[in-house]
Amino acid sequence: MAVRVLLNYDASDEYLSRVAAVSERILVEKASSREEGPARAAEAEVILAGRWSEELWRAAPRLRWVQCWGAGVERFMSPEFVASPIVLTNARGIYALPIAEHVLAFLLHFARGLGGLVRHQLQHEWARASVAEVNGLTLGIVGLGGIGSEVARRAKAFGMRVLAVRRRPDRPSPFAEEVRGSDALPWLLAESDFVALCTALTPQTRHLIAEPELRQMKPTAYLINIGRGGLVDEAALIAALQEGRLAGAGLDVFEREPLPPDSPLWDMPNVLVSPHLAGSSPRSHARLMELFCENLRRYLAGEELRNVVDKAAGY
Repeated sequence: MAVRVLLNYDASDEYLSRVAAVSERILVEKASSREEGPARAAEAEVILAGRWSEELWRAAPRLRWVQCWGAGVERFMSPEFVASPIVLTNARGIYALPIAEHVLAFLLHFARGLGGLVRHQLQHEWARASVAEVNGLTLGIVGLGGIGSEVARRAKAFGMRVLAVRRRPDRPSPFAEEVRGSDALPWLLAESDFVALCTALTPQTRHLIAEPELRQMKPTAYLINIGRGGLVDEAALIAALQEGRLAGAGLDVFEREPLPPDSPLWDMPNVLVSPHLAGSSPRSHARLMELFCENLRRYLAGEELRNVVDKAAGY
């Protein structure tokens, strides 16, 4: 019996062919635009969700499995979808390498004073910037999953002291000096010279970093967020930066995206903004398709899928 698969984005012919090659039972098509998705979803049993909406899955009565394009799944967490029997898998691990490199880029930007150097260059000034070594400094990682572990691996190679908090502190890490439970966040914030947010956004982690947590950080510390914008109370962060209670921030994600043109974050010399591209890499899409095709093979064989999301927990 044929299994209809919908790629809900403007997939190339190459990727359509790769999906079809998984099995003769596969009938694959794409929805190139947001408007096409619901119209083409009626017969779909499987959707690779480059785009997602309530309208899409409600238009797919035969839907049994959705492969999320990214690692974060908060946009899927409507009560109705959570309660449905539809299996959700995410792309956990696919973007870990480029995101970890992005974290280190933020970290080195601040440690080596690259922002000041760029400003001096633009003004044709031969002037020194304030620089430091990351060797021996402490990096605190909030969330030690696939991304957090890759960040820890690289930070350790730079000679940094790596601390982490995670939901399951009993799981060992060869790259972190000490791992504690999520309730040890105040300890991590007080100890760290850099704090990297690598955890999922759930109702429990929304505004995980707010006014009280920012006051627990060193005034010489930097906050790096490559998780989700909702992890940080942005107004509280802006106030801490403006008042000198925090040295700076490297931000790839924001509470509102795109970041509004009137946000003070754009013009702060101690803030580096990137437009939610930490996971971008020429290799990312190829890795995603490898995961999807492997999961599609498992689905047809009745085997356990990789990266199944606990919809009740939100990750």
